Amino acid sequence: MTEPAVLLEGIRVAFPDGPDERVVLDDLKLSVDPGELVVISGQSGAGKSTLLAVTGLLRRADAGEVTIAGTATSAMSSRQRTAVRRDHIAFVYQSANLLPSLTAVEQLELVGHIRGERSADVRRRARGLLDELGLADRASQLPSQLSGGERQRVGIARAFMAEPSVLIADEPTASLDPQRADSVAELLAGASGRGIATIVVAHDTAALSRADRHLRMEDGRLIDVGG
Repeated sequence: MTEPAVLLEGIRVAFPDGPDERVVLDDLKLSVDPGELVVISGQSGAGKSTLLAVTGLLRRADAGEVTIAGTATSAMSSRQRTAVRRDHIAFVYQSANLLPSLTAVEQLELVGHIRGERSADVRRRARGLLDELGLADRASQLPSQLSGGERQRVGIARAFMAEPSVLIADEPTASLDPQRADSVAELLAGASGRGIATIVVAHDTAALSRADRHLRMEDGRLIDVGG
């Protein structure tokens, strides 16, 4: 039986709300297998971003366990959690978050250098990924010279460059027109072929149509609404 790449058990997060508290995640459970694409939707303020932050080890839950690639993280120090995040988790954001002074290929090469790879291997893999994602002719362009869809594709290529166990994408197609949104959603779905467990927060049909599972956030928990 395949071990989940992501396993959340009994996750609770609450925020102060005057004299009371507002529970955002309430005994939440989630399991995502390698190569599985899970799309999460829900109303604004439902807790989706908090869920991604907890899953990506960017914040601690008040209670519960987050297990990434078989490693339980709740009792870890901040340094240990950072190491797990670096080795196993990649992120794709709505704005792509590219470094403005680096070309498309340099965005990917930076990831390889941080991982301690040999320079020759880094350049080969970076150019190979850009070619695979249809960006070979944009390798030397700065983010300001790329379209919104191209920037998102570079962001996805950069995530693949990290060879993560888990890919987390927060509204990656929200600012794109339908055609470019469909292209980006297709690339994210392609992460399954790399064995990456992919969690996407989105509402558009481009992402939902490619989901292995569609979950909706309600009252601090996830409701399965099908594939």
